[in-house]
Amino acid sequence: MSGQQESQGETLDAYDIGQIMEAIPHRYPMLLVDRIVDVVLGERATGVKNVTVNENFFQGHFPRHPVMPGVLIIESMAQTAAVLVVKTLGPSAHGKLVYFMTVENAKFRKPVVPGDQLRIHVVKERQRGNVWKFAAEAKVDGVVVAEATYAAMILDK
Repeated sequence: MSGQQESQGETLDAYDIGQIMEAIPHRYPMLLVDRIVDVVLGERATGVKNVTVNENFFQGHFPRHPVMPGVLIIESMAQTAAVLVVKTLGPSAHGKLVYFMTVENAKFRKPVVPGDQLRIHVVKERQRGNVWKFAAEAKVDGVVVAEATYAAMILDK
């Protein structure tokens, strides 16, 4: 993507981990998206999170029955949306952060366990000024494991 002008509505292939880390400030252990694929700037994206037994949260959630905490699934949705927002805004997003405002209608349908690959589908519902609203679903093997709608605000650091 470097050296290439991106515009809203443009369909892109993917953002790798390096490009994700350029777009959002999250780092281990809070970086919860490994790749962004199927990107349409200003509209939608799909994030990928490979869930491994080495994740630090599995030590305590739960030691003999590891389950990814639902709140971290929601966070992976938010991070996927944040990359979409930052990449959509382009250079005007430099020096800005994306903050959660609301989470609504969160549902957790099936546990996410080590070995699963989360595919996080986010769709922009609307944007008003610096507030963006998204609908998201997280799937494992094509089955919805979680869903939510949420809003985020883009602010200076």
